[in-house]
Amino acid sequence: MTEKEGYIDVTGGKVWYRIHNPEAAGIPVIILHGGPGSSHWSLQGLRELATDRPVILYDQLGCGKSDRPTDESLWKIDRFVEELHQIKDALNLDTFNILGHSWGTTLAAAYYLKHPDGVNSIIFSSPCLSAPMWAKDQDANRKKLPLEVQETLRICEENGLTDSEEYKQATEIFNNHFVCRLENKPEFLKEGAALKNRHVYNMMWGPSEFHVTGNLRNFDCTKELKTFTIPTLYTCGRYDEATPESTSYFSKQTPESKLHIFEESAHMPYIEQPEEYLRVTHNFLKIND
Repeated sequence: MTEKEGYIDVTGGKVWYRIHNPEAAGIPVIILHGGPGSSHWSLQGLRELATDRPVILYDQLGCGKSDRPTDESLWKIDRFVEELHQIKDALNLDTFNILGHSWGTTLAAAYYLKHPDGVNSIIFSSPCLSAPMWAKDQDANRKKLPLEVQETLRICEENGLTDSEEYKQATEIFNNHFVCRLENKPEFLKEGAALKNRHVYNMMWGPSEFHVTGNLRNFDCTKELKTFTIPTLYTCGRYDEATPESTSYFSKQTPESKLHIFEESAHMPYIEQPEEYLRVTHNFLKIND
């Protein structure tokens, strides 16, 4: 399978991209990674979707293999929407599918609401379409943790100690419950840590998945979901921080959408249940070509 990669000029710098199977006949799918400030790294297995279509992976500005400018005015959702539009134009994508994961679903929704033309379908993988709902869900999830872990999180947040080792260790326990439940996590996941940009994450989201203090904290597009008239698929894990209850709610607000829950997964079903994840997403894309 052939590949093509390079850099694209966007507002603020250059972003890296790679296209798997660029000559394939199917409608391309562009992958929007999580974060903000993460990278394509954990999602690289989605290149397997390129059996019948181009699969486009890219690192958003500020992380991964893309430029890391220091201008803090760049870290706003509107600029990331325009970045995606600039990538779409540079790659001559007249019609394309979007697969967004986590923060990538926030970006996918915001993009479609501003630039619906050309978007053939959207897969909302472990969606975050309402930051207030997300924060409420994580408050409930925290209450499922051991009491001493809950107390450590609370004390660190109240005293500005979210950079402390204690907070990091308590966060890791949360992550093992609600982000990735595999006991033996793939080695490549650890390699991807160096590609992240914590500053972008902190500015836009906050110090952790469950303590939302950044400039996305009021994002909520649930009232607009009724305007999504293209095929949409919502997925999440049974133990996902993007809870099945909220994911189902989003799906019910979206006309003619589909819903799939991965019963053995948390927030990373593409790693926790990769064969089923690829089967479900591939079938959805193929049906809607």
